[in-house]
Amino acid sequence: MNFGPIHIDHIGIATNDLDEASLFWNLIGLEMAANDETVADQGVTTRFFSTSSPQGEHDHPPMVELLEPTGPNTPIGKFLDKRGPGVQQVCFRVGDLQGLIGHLMANGIVMIDETPRLGAGGKQIAFVHPKSTGGVLVELTESNH
Repeated sequence: MNFGPIHIDHIGIATNDLDEASLFWNLIGLEMAANDETVADQGVTTRFFSTSSPQGEHDHPPMVELLEPTGPNTPIGKFLDKRGPGVQQVCFRVGDLQGLIGHLMANGIVMIDETPRLGAGGKQIAFVHPKSTGGVLVELTESNH
């Protein structure tokens, strides 16, 4: 089965303060996106950093996504309260998101999202439950091509 290409899209890092957390990523030379985005239904404000400049129309370098909660009773707010700042999720970009979700579920993988939903940047996303991945929250998103 081929659901690819499959690439690392981004690594999500939970933080209490986007500006404070941005310092390191700016210092090492990552390119900060022009605007932050608040995803109201997830209770989070995101800020992306690119690991390199895109070389072509379809290139999408791996990103770092900083995640600041909009309140304490949001998924990121609860994550920070329980675990503190740090890596919250790893996101993979795939060619066929719905097909991969069906394949994973048919093989006993527990999905948080059994159908894709809207995420940051208007992308379709779905989360895999950490109990199916060895304790890592995995986000899946579909390639824009």
